[in-house]
Amino acid sequence: MQFVSYGINHTTAPVEVRESIAFNPDTLPSALRSLKQCPGVVEAAIISTCNRTEIYCHIDDEVDASVAGNWLEKFHQQQNLSLDRYSYQYQGDDVIRHLLRVACGLDSMVLGEPQILGQIKTAYSEALNNETVGKCLGRLFQHAFTVAKQVRTDTAIGNSPVSVAFAAVSLAKQIFASLSEATALLIGAGETIELAARHLHDNGVGRIIIANRTIARAHNLAVQVNGYAIDLSEMPNHIAEADIVVSSTASQLPILGKGTVERALKERKRRPIFMVDIAVPRDIESEVGDLEDIYLYCVDDLHDIIEENLQSRRDAALQAEEIIDSQVDSFISWLRTQDAVPVIRAIRTNAHNESGYLLEKAKKQLEQGVDTEQVLKELARTLTNKLLHEPSRQLRQSGNDTDNNLIEAARSLFNIKE
Repeated sequence: MQFVSYGINHTTAPVEVRESIAFNPDTLPSALRSLKQCPGVVEAAIISTCNRTEIYCHIDDEVDASVAGNWLEKFHQQQNLSLDRYSYQYQGDDVIRHLLRVACGLDSMVLGEPQILGQIKTAYSEALNNETVGKCLGRLFQHAFTVAKQVRTDTAIGNSPVSVAFAAVSLAKQIFASLSEATALLIGAGETIELAARHLHDNGVGRIIIANRTIARAHNLAVQVNGYAIDLSEMPNHIAEADIVVSSTASQLPILGKGTVERALKERKRRPIFMVDIAVPRDIESEVGDLEDIYLYCVDDLHDIIEENLQSRRDAALQAEEIIDSQVDSFISWLRTQDAVPVIRAIRTNAHNESGYLLEKAKKQLEQGVDTEQVLKELARTLTNKLLHEPSRQLRQSGNDTDNNLIEAARSLFNIKE
């Protein structure tokens, strides 16, 4: 069997393509089960974030590696949109290296960002809950978690506060002379919004409003940043108050339209609003960006800002790559040991059967009054001959065929010194 992976990310596809094949929490379970049902797919997991959608599979050797990509296009009914020019595919050892790099944040828009690790853990949990991940793919994900932790401990990859949320706040600071007089409306209550809220609070923003479908979750976050929470349905009524809007929800349709924003601008007497749409699919209609006094940015627009202050992370990334090289070799070694497991099991089963048969025979001899020492000697001699007969025959045959490989393997296997 072999590992295969297929995906698109922020470097290979624009946001409109990425959002067309993204998975939301509601569809992910059925998607996993559908993928697992593909002929030859033994294990499967799906990572889907605003910046990437990636499929990881453990498949039978005779299955074509394109099975993941074919399934993705079919599931999202994207046959008319060829993903070939936007996608990448890995096989075998390259899959191991890629997942480790992704988990360590080396393949992220923000080099070394920590959020991706949590997203991968969520993807693994979903696969585990839906019984689509087993021994080998599960071990690979666990290994990725361990390596990511090692990289964060042993390098400075996470020392600089650089993230999509941080980039959004940095841009807001460039637009507004002082954040202390600004009101920020944050839509959603996930990890990215939480980071944005903390960055805004740390930079002294005047007021924070958090809108979310689950008011209790919004309230929990608001308490931490001295803000206040509103239900998502109330959000349109508060747009006019906001100088800064940051949105990141899991909605499949835009939740903020052009008409709502136009009304807010009139109420604000044309005072500008800075908007950042971090969601994929997008939360804010793209037409909103055409309005005067609106500065709308999506995740792709933040790339240039993210480039700042990354040199220390780039240096740390070189160290991380060295760690990953070593850990890829380590995982490959583990995989190779798995090839030996069925052989070891067969050897043990055979030995157990032989010893069990001879032990029963010895018990009957003892019951018949045969001398105990004689029975034990016969048991030891017969068991030794039984277990070593076939290996000895194969080694003699190997010597006759002038093939020393098996002989050398036997020396290593039985730890026989010269």
